[in-house]
Amino acid sequence: MAKREFLLNSKTLDWLLEKNNPSVRYFTLVDILDRSEKDTEANEARDEIMEGPLVTKILSKQKGPGFWEEPKKFYMAKYKSTVWQLMILAELGARGGNERVQKACEFILNNAQDRKSGGFSIAGTGKTGGAPSGVIPCLSGNMVWSLIKFGYLKDPRVEHGIQWITTYQRFDDGTKKPPKGWPYDKWEMCWGHHACHMGVVKSLKALSEIPAGLRTKEVKSALAQSIEYLLKHRVYKRSHDLRRVSKPGWLKFGFPLMYQTDVLEIMGLLTKLGSKDGRMQEAMDLVISKQDEKGRWKLENSYNGRFHANIERKGKESKWVTLHALRVLKRFHAGR
Repeated sequence: MAKREFLLNSKTLDWLLEKNNPSVRYFTLVDILDRSEKDTEANEARDEIMEGPLVTKILSKQKGPGFWEEPKKFYMAKYKSTVWQLMILAELGARGGNERVQKACEFILNNAQDRKSGGFSIAGTGKTGGAPSGVIPCLSGNMVWSLIKFGYLKDPRVEHGIQWITTYQRFDDGTKKPPKGWPYDKWEMCWGHHACHMGVVKSLKALSEIPAGLRTKEVKSALAQSIEYLLKHRVYKRSHDLRRVSKPGWLKFGFPLMYQTDVLEIMGLLTKLGSKDGRMQEAMDLVISKQDEKGRWKLENSYNGRFHANIERKGKESKWVTLHALRVLKRFHAGR
């Protein structure tokens, strides 16, 4: 792959700062232009997120206190039910103080979280809490991440969810004998003989949201293992044969990704945690190679048509992908 420098120009920044996408505008101000979250313009943009068409439409589709679609199908009704809306709202930067957002958080904690282990399940027990048999790693990571984004970091239930990740998440790549017992014996696709790449990524996503000063030794250990796992795979390759791509779909950038992942999301997490390892270079070259002559990136992967509200257009210039790419490039090249 030919190497080239990335472009950052004022026209692209002006495009990202347009008021028709308050979420991208807010994150551009804070993450690219280094404005404080208390900055007047950034605060105004954050308020406008809640009034924007995407968040307004998603919240208007709630069918009861805190849930979308059928309450029992909070996971299975993809991608219009409750867990998916919680993820999308968190990605959009919705405020956790909103009453309907808070009710959604409480609904998930009351109906999807396994009371005993702290993990999050794809199904309820029929009474209260999530069914232990349905606890899976990608959902647990996504729900912990979403809840932290909405201000639940110090809630004992979320602390329990964090503990589930540090206790049960695997970071091996098939070189060790897989663990036995719950939860490893239930879901072959999630555990199998090799740690699930998406499970590792979503766990890393959740734990990276914990401020550095509040990370326990268990969290730090899990973060270190997650990072090394991804670096061993050069972000998107097979660790036992680095000539092969793990999944070609990971080379196509999208937003939002739900339980899936891609190179850009992984690079975003690694650079957020300060990683600048040489094993990331091929992935970085891939990110830069996708920038067009205007300094923008396209939306190559989309779930549109399966959401309550479509988010950008597949094949077209994407403010979200461009924002995420610039975020990665800024962090990776900082101090160089």
